[in-house]
Amino acid sequence: MTDLLTRLTEMLDDLDADVDETIDLADEIAASGDAALLPRLQAELDRALTERNAYARELLGGVLAAIGGPDALPTLIRASAVDLGDDQDGLATEIVDLVQADPKAARGLLQPLTEDDDLSVANRADWALRFLP
Repeated sequence: MTDLLTRLTEMLDDLDADVDETIDLADEIAASGDAALLPRLQAELDRALTERNAYARELLGGVLAAIGGPDALPTLIRASAVDLGDDQDGLATEIVDLVQADPKAARGLLQPLTEDDDLSVANRADWALRFLP
């Protein structure tokens, strides 16, 4: 699975990579459920943010959500708080789905973030909490 993640990150860096193939590969990695990939996924997501790559943030965020479940919420909220000028529809959907899938865990993970020193993070956590059932 590590080889697939390496291939995915290479494709995310390649402006000429086939979009459908990239999405299919991200879906395959997500479907694997391989929790051993979580640290690397988080590192790649951080790199995407540093490089201001909104496309990579969306795809990696989706894979991280699929594998990490609600425990990925703090990472996804922090990633979402970075303004890259995109609409974040995919990432927002992933966050809402995780919040609604496990409301109790989501509340416990998000509530502390509403008091984060970074106001963008606090605002995104507050936004996510609005989707609790």
